[in-house]
Amino acid sequence: MVKQDLMVSICCTTYNQEQFIAQTMESFLMQITNFKFEIVIGNDCSTDGTLEVLKKYIEKYPSIVKVITPEKNIGPHYNMIDTVAMCKGKYIALCDGDDYWTNPHKLQKQVDFLEQNPDYVMCCHYTRVIDNDDNTLYVDPNPLPLVHTYSDLLAGRQEETKTATVVYRNSMAVHQLFQKPWYLKCYAADKFLKIFATFNTGGKIYVMPEVMSCYRNHSGGIWSMIKVEARMEMVISDFNLIIKHFKYRRIQRLTLLLLYVKRYILFELKRHRIRKAFDTVKYLL
Repeated sequence: MVKQDLMVSICCTTYNQEQFIAQTMESFLMQITNFKFEIVIGNDCSTDGTLEVLKKYIEKYPSIVKVITPEKNIGPHYNMIDTVAMCKGKYIALCDGDDYWTNPHKLQKQVDFLEQNPDYVMCCHYTRVIDNDDNTLYVDPNPLPLVHTYSDLLAGRQEETKTATVVYRNSMAVHQLFQKPWYLKCYAADKFLKIFATFNTGGKIYVMPEVMSCYRNHSGGIWSMIKVEARMEMVISDFNLIIKHFKYRRIQRLTLLLLYVKRYILFELKRHRIRKAFDTVKYLL
């Protein structure tokens, strides 16, 4: 249930991120807002010192910081579901435990936009990609405002919407995603959240033309540790989940078919998965 006097719940899931979690927490606490916010951390039974770091923040900010730790490791999907369920704000801001925010006015700017634009379900912004030593790997030199619709996301266009940039409306229409059995089979859960949010609400995603977070591309990251071939297998698996569980018009079907032919079919054919490729193409025709 949304608590009306609480504007934002910062939802952060973490596992074995002792090295980074303090910087993440400090970036939350530096936010300057004219509204109340809470910080809800889903600690998935970390085996390093992550919980010990978080306990210091609980002691110092008991009215703001909440930490949820299950009895046993439940994995990223269930950790996300359980953490979101504890978020009572009108809006939910996402950030993984190894990323962080860089602008103290980030939340205020995004909430102001969503308050003034009810046809948008989500607000994001640009981000800086860094390595373990905070060296910049990528940042857009010329940020421009972007708008993503359901059709855009369906076609694989989701530029500058990394998890640490997301603020979205805390509504059942968005969270119905977590009740879908196939959600537990997806790999890029953040992508599915964006697609489902725009699909089920009809709302759009606005990307502010400002760099206000850092995404850490490091060897310990979940996605970074996966080999290129295995990563492509996951991407194709997610693609098949999307075409089977979302609705789309004929023109969108053709866009999806072209996307499959352009990005994935050669990978399938090189691995002699002719029948699988044929079935996907047939499904989209």
